[in-house]
Amino acid sequence: MLDFLTAAFVHGPQISPLELFVRLMTALLFGWIISMVYLKTRKNPDLSPSFPATLVLLCVLIAMVTQVIGDNVARAFSLVGALSIVRFRTVVRDTQDTAYVILAVIVGMAVGAKALWVAAIGIFVVALAELLLNLRRIKQATPSTEYTLRIKTTSNMNLDDLIQNGIGQHLEMSELISLGTGKRGSLLEAAYRLRLRGNTSAHTLINVLDQMDGVESVQLLRRGMDDD
Repeated sequence: MLDFLTAAFVHGPQISPLELFVRLMTALLFGWIISMVYLKTRKNPDLSPSFPATLVLLCVLIAMVTQVIGDNVARAFSLVGALSIVRFRTVVRDTQDTAYVILAVIVGMAVGAKALWVAAIGIFVVALAELLLNLRRIKQATPSTEYTLRIKTTSNMNLDDLIQNGIGQHLEMSELISLGTGKRGSLLEAAYRLRLRGNTSAHTLINVLDQMDGVESVQLLRRGMDDD
């Protein structure tokens, strides 16, 4: 009775509904895995809540497109032309996020083309690469917090000796920023850029300087929070 309806689709892709369903569900699963890898490895404070979901849907949609195209070159070019009218207004700020978009596209195409191992191994390798890159980022993490030390001493004090020998064991790095006098030459006023060693706290450094003869005042400011 409904043969005239089914006849309109007999020349479509030669795939059973059940097989199509399995492929699309597999694409959905792989898309979800991609989004989980993204969320676990990309700690982006500006992350759009819709981006991980887009990766999942993109994987399924590309799998569908692959089924539609099949081996028909003319249909492939037609779909390219049709999809070219789509405009995406959300800017991908991080180029590495673009890699996830491409990954979702490739995995969707692989599932649609029955290349299941390409999709599975590809996701595994990308996840492994992200893990290794994250470990490298941790090792190359930003160095210790930098401080600005503002110190006033008596004019007869050797500031270089104070910094190098007096507190040198507490410092990872020191650099003179400014040097001047106060109270008509009776005081020396200096500012240093410092980076403390891992086992030294700012409070420890202040206490060490306060106990030194000739030190009139000490101020330690975290870099970026002062006017220097």
